[in-house]
Amino acid sequence: MSETTMPLNTAQVPPHVPARAGVRQWLGLATLMLVVLIVSIDNTVLSFALPELSRELHPSGTALLWIVDVYSLVLAGLLVTMGTIGDRIGRRKLLSIGAVGFGAVSIYAATSNSAEHLIAARALLGLFGATLMPSTLALLRNLFLDDNERRLAIAIWAAGFSAGAALGPIVGGWLLEHYWWGSVFLLNVPVIALMLIAAPFLLPESRDPAPGKLDFLSVFTSIAAMFSLVYGIKAIAAGGKAGLGAAFIALGLVIGFWFVRRQLHSTQPMLDMRLFQNRVFSTSIAANLLSVLAMAGMVYYISQYLQLVLGYSPLTAGFYLLPGLFATIISGLAAVKLAARFQLSILIPAGLALSTLGFAVATQLGASSSVWLLVGAFLLVGLGVGLAETLTNDAILASVPPHKAGAASGISETAYEVGALLGTAFLGSILTAAYRSHLVVPDSVSAADASAAAETLGGALHVAASLPGTAGEELAQAAKVAFSHGADVTSLVGAIGVFSAVIITAWALRPKN
Repeated sequence: MSETTMPLNTAQVPPHVPARAGVRQWLGLATLMLVVLIVSIDNTVLSFALPELSRELHPSGTALLWIVDVYSLVLAGLLVTMGTIGDRIGRRKLLSIGAVGFGAVSIYAATSNSAEHLIAARALLGLFGATLMPSTLALLRNLFLDDNERRLAIAIWAAGFSAGAALGPIVGGWLLEHYWWGSVFLLNVPVIALMLIAAPFLLPESRDPAPGKLDFLSVFTSIAAMFSLVYGIKAIAAGGKAGLGAAFIALGLVIGFWFVRRQLHSTQPMLDMRLFQNRVFSTSIAANLLSVLAMAGMVYYISQYLQLVLGYSPLTAGFYLLPGLFATIISGLAAVKLAARFQLSILIPAGLALSTLGFAVATQLGASSSVWLLVGAFLLVGLGVGLAETLTNDAILASVPPHKAGAASGISETAYEVGALLGTAFLGSILTAAYRSHLVVPDSVSAADASAAAETLGGALHVAASLPGTAGEELAQAAKVAFSHGADVTSLVGAIGVFSAVIITAWALRPKN
């Protein structure tokens, strides 16, 4: 049976004109937005819960990064696979299965009593989250056939990430001030329930009529390559493990190379590498990844900076991030109009340039300790990410036929999650290393306390609170200064990386003569 889609308003429409969407299609988009909201809320809520997590669960610096990263690691490793599974069994069916699992594991995460349990819960959330995101974008591709309507729907879809990111700090901040840190995960349960009720009535079932068989060896190697690269980065950042880290990075590159070769020589590849021969497609994937890397990396350290260095409550810190998050929504919606007047070769590099400027401004955090400088830096990054994300997602989806929407969505979402993963793994690791190198522990602090203080800023403040006399005040101040300098170094690295992307995308997307 061919691709199944929802009945559209096709009466008296010429065959060459795509059918316009009706009320049911837009309500279907609203249903898909519920999924987007819970995934994005989970990301920002967790960042704001990190200080309390540090105090309650006492994770090491590496464990704290794994709590954040393991979700994106599993998600990124399985997104393409889940996209192709959705093509086979039906995207709405896979969406419903994933929603039930995501809700159940959210309860497990909320009741975790150790860093190890929370890491396991986050890994399972990544597993079920991988079933959700490709299905939303693939179903969206089948709901909206008109190019302009699809671009607007994608802009709204992308804005949902920012809306969730904006709601996360506010709702999560209120929960963190009134309840335990695990309550932030329970936000998912009622939203999941509402989506499961609406999906059968508003979302069409769709699948690939000739999907081919699933390559489990490719699934395993994609996860192994991702795990090796991330573990290598973290091992180097941990200090004293540079050789081990370099070995894992090399192993990840070798496995990744073998994965690409397997896809190129397979008659039914899990990941169609031929898509990357399209210059716009491959450049859009790279720009998608780098813009998300910028946003995720900055959220990781400025949420801690606001609470632990400047001393704001989670709720107040969340309000200070709202301008940047709303800027992402506004620029994403504006991209729909701008795309009608300007070329991708101008708009995508312009978005990345705005993010570069935001990171450059953030390099002055240590010197100024100004909350408004931080707000301005994050606003610039948000403007750039909103512009780049909408346009790259539309370019990716527009380049494939509808029956391959699941696989293309998997690739797009993989780029998104790899960006989020590297944002915290790479920039978070640089922050950890810079914090340790700048931390000057007072002589009066014992070796055991000094070791604990060197793990995280939250750990240092916990140790400082237990020390008598002026020793605690001196350690707390030294840790805040070290973290501020670490944030400056991290921002500088982010600025250099995103500016490199400006140059690459401007060259790769230039019009052909």
